[in-house]
Amino acid sequence: MTTASEASWPLRLLYVHAAEGCNLACRHCWIQPVEPGAVDAGRFLPLQELADAVEQARPLGLEAVKLTGGEPLLHPKILDIIGVLRQKGLKCSVETNGTLVTAEVAAALAASPAAEVTVSLDGADAATHEWVRRVPGCFAAALAGMERLSAAGLRPEVVFTVMRRNREQLEAVVDLARNLGAGAVKINVLQPLGRGRELWAAGEALTIRELVALGRWAEQELAPRSFAPLFFHQPAAFRPLSRIFGGTAPGCGACGILGILGLLADGSYALCGIGQTVPGLVFGQVRHTPLRQVWQQSPCLAELRQGLPRRLSGVCGLCLMQELCLGGCVAQTYEATGSFWEPFWFCRQAREAGLFPPGRLLDGTVEG
Repeated sequence: MTTASEASWPLRLLYVHAAEGCNLACRHCWIQPVEPGAVDAGRFLPLQELADAVEQARPLGLEAVKLTGGEPLLHPKILDIIGVLRQKGLKCSVETNGTLVTAEVAAALAASPAAEVTVSLDGADAATHEWVRRVPGCFAAALAGMERLSAAGLRPEVVFTVMRRNREQLEAVVDLARNLGAGAVKINVLQPLGRGRELWAAGEALTIRELVALGRWAEQELAPRSFAPLFFHQPAAFRPLSRIFGGTAPGCGACGILGILGLLADGSYALCGIGQTVPGLVFGQVRHTPLRQVWQQSPCLAELRQGLPRRLSGVCGLCLMQELCLGGCVAQTYEATGSFWEPFWFCRQAREAGLFPPGRLLDGTVEG
């Protein structure tokens, strides 16, 4: 039986961090998984715990499961996991570095209802991609994985994290994605989180002025001539309304946090994957705590439901797009500041630099 509270706050999506480790060692990873050579020390979410969590989540409104990492394809029972989700009739999405995509994995995903696959490519050549990912041979392996997904009838999304080292290869990566049979391209911004902090300290992050200019160029010039939907992951205030609502690249850059729950490799429930590094955002374990109790009674989730977006402060509290954006990544803001309500770093820096669109503020004029 669904309660009024559950109807108001349905649990739409489980972020399942099936593997604690990763076979790559990416310089920008915010999860900071167990690195190659120590993968055996990492945990894998037991299949039964995943099945139990999914079964408990379905009455709460569950529609989809995102398998992410670490590297989810490291899980020794990944085919069984995909099979469980298919049996439950749930949409399955996978975020992967592509290097472990076998023909069997590609076929299993292709047989799943509305399956989505995201593959990370951080350069148009091996030297650039492998500088970011720090494992020789991973570029060729990722391309082979993309080809297997395409051969199975899937059109994976390519994700490119832009930084100083690879910014000049952005268009070349879009061309590569087209040649590999991709169905979309997403451009991520290097975040000051996890290992990414070291890149920021080393000057690899683009300045806020460079990011705003790059986002404008990507949205207004690159996207219209792209072979497939192209999305630059920036806060909604910096995106044209036609791009947010026009259907060519739906979404506003928000993660939908009020309908999401994370499930970590050790069986813990968390706000999202950030629970791997922020213990205060972990709410219990699947083998000990009923999911309905977590979803209905977690003080953290209650705080977010009651506070978003009205408690947002600074420029985010003044932003006309706050109902869509919900403060960008509030989990990241919490990790950095100890509060959900501080302004998102991108928007704060843009405001300080005089780059925040005035027409998207409460004291401005709405612009398209």
